Amino acid sequence: MFSLNDILKDFDWDKKKYISKEFQDYGYRLAEALNDLKHKALYIKLAKETPRGLLEEALNFVKGADKVKSRGRLFMWKLKELKKNVNFNKV
Repeated sequence: MFSLNDILKDFDWDKKKYISKEFQDYGYRLAEALNDLKHKALYIKLAKETPRGLLEEALNFVKGADKVKSRGRLFMWKLKELKKNVNFNKV
């Protein structure tokens, strides 16, 4: 168990000062994991509207890939494929 002082000491106030909701934090962490902070608003929107299971599966796919030129592009492609499969299975 950590004290509140320890948690707040590690919090980066400059980068995360506008994050007030959990999905915003998740989207920001997703952008960091994909090394695509330029498009962090997109990942925050995805975190708000897309089921977490799909996002996690796409992120794990990207983490397993080697020598990727654009992790963000690969993530979006995999997410699109996963959404197609989910919609196909519902019909």
